[in-house]
Amino acid sequence: MQKILPSTSKLPLFTATSSRAIEARAQAGLPAHALMARAGLAVARLALALPKGEGAIWIVCGPGNNGGDGLVAARLLQRHGQSVHVSLIESDRTPADAMAARQAARQAGVVISNSLDAPPQVSLAVDALLGLGLQRPPAGTIAAAIARLNLLAAPLLAVDLPSGLQSDSGAVFSLDGTRLAVQARHTLALLTLKPGQFTADGRALCGEQWFDDLGVSDSHAPDAELVGSNCLATWQSARSHSAHKGSQGNLLVVGGSSGMRGAALLAARAALASGAGRVYCCLLDSQATELDALRPELMLWPQDRMIHQQDWRDMVIVCGCGGGQDIATQLPALLAQASRLVLDADGLNAMARDPQLRALLSRRSANSMQTILTPHPLEAARLLDCDALTVQQDRLAAARELAARSASTIILKGSGSVIASADGRLSINSSGSAALATAGTGDVLAGWLGGLWTQQTAADPHQLAIAACHWHGLAAQDQPAGPLRAADLIERMHALFGA
Repeated sequence: MQKILPSTSKLPLFTATSSRAIEARAQAGLPAHALMARAGLAVARLALALPKGEGAIWIVCGPGNNGGDGLVAARLLQRHGQSVHVSLIESDRTPADAMAARQAARQAGVVISNSLDAPPQVSLAVDALLGLGLQRPPAGTIAAAIARLNLLAAPLLAVDLPSGLQSDSGAVFSLDGTRLAVQARHTLALLTLKPGQFTADGRALCGEQWFDDLGVSDSHAPDAELVGSNCLATWQSARSHSAHKGSQGNLLVVGGSSGMRGAALLAARAALASGAGRVYCCLLDSQATELDALRPELMLWPQDRMIHQQDWRDMVIVCGCGGGQDIATQLPALLAQASRLVLDADGLNAMARDPQLRALLSRRSANSMQTILTPHPLEAARLLDCDALTVQQDRLAAARELAARSASTIILKGSGSVIASADGRLSINSSGSAALATAGTGDVLAGWLGGLWTQQTAADPHQLAIAACHWHGLAAQDQPAGPLRAADLIERMHALFGA
């Protein structure tokens, strides 16, 4: 058993379909009920290890195999001297493994009730209702059990997944505006890690995450990967002594329309802090006569110089930060000529409004030009002609579809940012916190990403996106509460060099 986060190395993630296939192969090679016995033992071990108050361990079991895991754990915990109370939701379609676990628990004298009433005092609650068994919005007794669990003050351990959390997407069903999912303090994933644990609502609902592979090794290809901090190893090592600003590349930020210069300057400052050799900024505010007094290293690029495409086509271009409506006039040339392009914010919104710009974007890959898009859910929704709720209901599918349509690499920002590339690769970032939910942090990500790209122009855009996204999130993890201001975020990211 291991604690998952923070993760130092990448970890494979499996959808419900893949997880069931792995489970079926494992069961075929083991004696009857052996896999459930291992799962129940893992739950019992963690339940014993977690800090608890006084009272009984209340285990709420559904009718399927997730409930069977809970029943095995109940029997083992009682054998270990714990006071255990089980609430069981029964069904006439109980699987054989779960039925055997139920019979063994009853024979061992475990108190099993069909009532959802908690013991008078609960030291730890265990959610063993659904796991991978979620096929539709929880209803009836299951929904009532979820509500009862969420009312408890005691710590709550979810078995495999918090009941109500969709394993593949991290989304949660709602009924009449009420979200139907268990809020766990701890989650023990069994056999496989699932994408939904780490994106959308997953991080918030799972609490502290643990994993036990139940002693099963399987060659099934993962459906996605969870990014670990080892993705930063090559970036955080010392530069060659012979490095100079020319070897670190040139970057141009295009954005900063009237009233929004700060967004472009944040991106430019981030690019500079990430190590780009020379950073230029083309401000679209016609009244701008100077750039950044706090960072005189940054250089102003006059708008009228943009017509000389040979001057910038081989730079890394970060386009859109604070670009407003003015960015649309710059995009046709940038999409047609820039060899490496990071598109953010108003650059994405302009493309969403103009099918011709989208067509230019989709042709870039065929012309050996590379593009990384960094949308938040609403920007992604505009590009996909849907709404943000649809994007959030399946963030991996949305990122995959946008990558395919645009022939680009996508960073779909949010809790558990999703990195998707047109070749089908999917990654979920494991770093970050709610401290990033403040104005300008997206501009910092775009600039930092572009700055890394200037230093390794031959790098794989997917790996670049992973590194920038993880670095960005890592800098926010020590913020105990409240927002992290974007300008301060840049300095925290710079401080991670050599960490």
